[in-house]
Amino acid sequence: MSSGSYRLDIEYDGAGFSGWAKQPGARTVQAELETALATILRQPVALTVAGRTDAGVHASGQVASFVTGAVVPGDLIRRLNGICAQDLAVTAAAPAAEGFDARGDALSRSYRYRLLTRRPASPFERGRALWWPHRMDRAGLRACAEALLGRHDFTAFTPTQTDHVHFERTVLAAAWQEEAGDVLAFAITADAFMRSMVRVLVGTMLEVSSRRRSVESFTALLAGAPRAEAGETAPPHALYLESVSYPQAALW
Repeated sequence: MSSGSYRLDIEYDGAGFSGWAKQPGARTVQAELETALATILRQPVALTVAGRTDAGVHASGQVASFVTGAVVPGDLIRRLNGICAQDLAVTAAAPAAEGFDARGDALSRSYRYRLLTRRPASPFERGRALWWPHRMDRAGLRACAEALLGRHDFTAFTPTQTDHVHFERTVLAAAWQEEAGDVLAFAITADAFMRSMVRVLVGTMLEVSSRRRSVESFTALLAGAPRAEAGETAPPHALYLESVSYPQAALW
């Protein structure tokens, strides 16, 4: 493969990483991939990513991009996966349109948060789903998900200390879905997300499910309420970045 712009499709188990972004003294997905790419291409590589996942969050459909002047070997996927540990995998690597930016060109991102709802815990879902063996108001959860559709101010659903300047996001799809094995999952697609946004949404909706908060109280938060009025941040180990969508012209 020649030099130019490239796209990487990536999967990782977030348990062993301190998130995507490079941090001094911490193991991160970005640092591990950039080190592997630099080893193969024999020059530094800077990755741009579609979704900067937090520590402990998984990804089955992460996308990153980079530009290089080096000749990229045809077996780049094999070489990257040979260097990276087994909790990180590059599933696709291909040339992209000139100037392709995994973050800036993305039309939407999709996340899924998984709850194990049965009474006994599952050793197979440990670290994969939040064990939630409590009575649930599923109608309330569905009503909350429906209220998310459209454009709203999500100030209440991201930490107060933030680099974000604009807090409005457009939610394209949101629903609670039954999975096999007594798993209930919250699936959401939006044009963009803020730090911890999905996890705070889930934590607040679980308050509705347990009748500690009304659907109307939840809906009122979407008008730019302060963070203190929303619920707790749900744990990271049950959250997955599932996919990122792009306009066809951005891919090639």
